[in-house]
Amino acid sequence: MKTILIKSASIVNEGQVTIGDVLIKDGFIAKIASSIDVEADQEINAEGLHLFPGMIDDQVHFREPGLTHKADIFTESMAAVAGGITSFMEMPNTVPNTLTQELLADKYKIASEMSLANYSFFMGASNNNLDEVLKTNPLEVCGIKVFMGSSTGNMLVDNQAVLENIFKEAPILVATHCEDEQTIQRNLATYKEKYGDALTPSMHPLIRSGEACYISSSMAVQLAKKHNTRLHILHISTAKEVGLFDNTLPLKEKRITAEACIHHLWFDDSKYAEKGNWIKWNPAIKTSVDKESILSGVLNGNIDIIATDHAPHTIEEKEQPYISAPSGGPLVQHATSALLEMYHQGKITLEKIAEKTAHNVAICFDIDRRGFIREGYWADLYLVNLNDPYKVTRQNVLYKCGWSPFEGQTFKSEVTHTIVSGNLAYRKGKFMTNETGKRLAFNR
Repeated sequence: MKTILIKSASIVNEGQVTIGDVLIKDGFIAKIASSIDVEADQEINAEGLHLFPGMIDDQVHFREPGLTHKADIFTESMAAVAGGITSFMEMPNTVPNTLTQELLADKYKIASEMSLANYSFFMGASNNNLDEVLKTNPLEVCGIKVFMGSSTGNMLVDNQAVLENIFKEAPILVATHCEDEQTIQRNLATYKEKYGDALTPSMHPLIRSGEACYISSSMAVQLAKKHNTRLHILHISTAKEVGLFDNTLPLKEKRITAEACIHHLWFDDSKYAEKGNWIKWNPAIKTSVDKESILSGVLNGNIDIIATDHAPHTIEEKEQPYISAPSGGPLVQHATSALLEMYHQGKITLEKIAEKTAHNVAICFDIDRRGFIREGYWADLYLVNLNDPYKVTRQNVLYKCGWSPFEGQTFKSEVTHTIVSGNLAYRKGKFMTNETGKRLAFNR
């Protein structure tokens, strides 16, 4: 059996930081102790480093198939692994949209051959594929994705009867993108009438407004309560939405959960003047009050998970005028560095980062033996030096699109090693591509 011994790490896990050793055998964590004295195939001296459970990113867009000029599963999983993300859940708005079980199976096949990280894929819902949605296997698929707002292709679900049926009959977790399309279109028409072609990125959060988000999110919550749906609302972007979620129940007992994304925790609308389309996302980055309220929701338990919504576009696409430039940006390589920068700023603890990026994702999605540093669990881990500054430049980004919204930012912390299902996949700038990640399994 292949073995790895991690020595003298500061282990961040389940609400505490302890110094100890971790022994990995044949993909799994075999032993955790203050000291382990055995011979191993590989030994990592982790003195002075912090060991985290690998981040499980529950929302990425890796663009394969059909949009591989922007990104693909190999390049983006590589960038994810460099950032300490050991597992991802990818969205269905690829080309073609993932609206049949056959197309879903095609994506799993690509990942089995190309992904350096562990993986799962959402089944997509549309106005006319409920039969296919209901075939989804709860033990093998992370969830069903419903776009209650604009999306790529034929994935906007705006038929009320269809929404009712999805929420009533879905066999597994339903994850929603919540923005009210009618409100957005009304706002867009108003701004076009007033400004014509002179629309700017700073208008983005006014067009894709907080009202549009709340109308849609509150509707999703109402539907979930009506049908007892297991609902997970993605990328909360407003202070008002935070109040939709309960923080009195243990996560295991919640039927309705929520996610915050890195960009909504880091940027606010004061940055549009500098960053422009590079921080154009849907839902839009909004005010500093919204940003601080989202962080408060993360800390107090209204919001359960932190993710990226990694969604790359090419430089040429982003350099178009505001109205033509697509929404989304790459984030997986720098997500943990950004969160650790917030730790250095006193905004979040190391233990809370592990909870929101790993523990809670595993609980929320019922993932089999991942998300914690526990004996008998898969060895999905990353080591980080909290005091090893690096500056983000276009020369050191790994994304296929070749840019980052964090360009020019110096982070104090950098990932040094990433272990994926017991395989040392990344070490100090070098990748070991001899093994691919594993398909996530679910205990449902």
